[in-house]
Amino acid sequence: MTELKPDLGRYGVWTFGTPTPEQAVEIEKLGYGAVWIGGSPAGDLNYVEPILEATENLSVATGIVNVWTAPAEEVAEAYHRVEDAYPGRFLLGVGIGHPEHTEEYRKPYDVLVEYLDALDAKKVPTSRRVLAALGPKVLQLAARRSAGAHPYLTTPQHTGEARNLLGPTVFIAPEHKVVLARDAEASREIGRKAVDFYLNLSNYRNSWKRLGFTDDDLAKPGSDRFVDAVVAHGTPEAIAARLEEHHEAGADHVTIQVLGGWDVLLPTLKELAGPLGLKG
Repeated sequence: MTELKPDLGRYGVWTFGTPTPEQAVEIEKLGYGAVWIGGSPAGDLNYVEPILEATENLSVATGIVNVWTAPAEEVAEAYHRVEDAYPGRFLLGVGIGHPEHTEEYRKPYDVLVEYLDALDAKKVPTSRRVLAALGPKVLQLAARRSAGAHPYLTTPQHTGEARNLLGPTVFIAPEHKVVLARDAEASREIGRKAVDFYLNLSNYRNSWKRLGFTDDDLAKPGSDRFVDAVVAHGTPEAIAARLEEHHEAGADHVTIQVLGGWDVLLPTLKELAGPLGLKG
């Protein structure tokens, strides 16, 4: 693994789907360092170049390309196309998905290793890729075979445990959800809708149990304690303080997923920029 970590700034923006180039321009102006395109985006990466073309220094990452639906050869070819056009501004995030939603789901670790082998064969550098990782085994694989880990739906405690496991040289970029609203119950309702899908998934439940959450916490619709842990809400200052806990725990870069729809994305990011110490 390379000793140089990807430099995406302290904070990035995670979106379920692809923002418009115009939104990306505003995100860059606010001081965020990267856009992470989530929701198992396509392996052709055709959505990456319009954002990079419209911006000056913003990075784009995938969070994540699903190894079951995006063939490694296609992804590798697309990676080189993007890298040739915009050197150093794209980070390839890959991950395994969920056993409950893949008919041919076999040992996920083995499939991920085979996928990384295929990327190696196509000369996709380890320094420009990260793995979705929750448990210790895949976190360690991320350290060996990529620049680092992109944990999703975790807590600062998880970030700290990952840092302790992996040491100082591995890139760690957790995702954290936010709702900018002072009404705690209304915020939790939005948060519950966002996490509902994941409460059925064994890999996430196992990860949360390792963090000390109980079956009662994880029973739908999720306890207040659990929702508050994975969805930051309240004032801009309160949200920023929660996100900063990831950095205090050892994160290199924190990806912010704004809940509530595209209409609130930019207004929320603008409100957070100041408390996060960004130029916006």
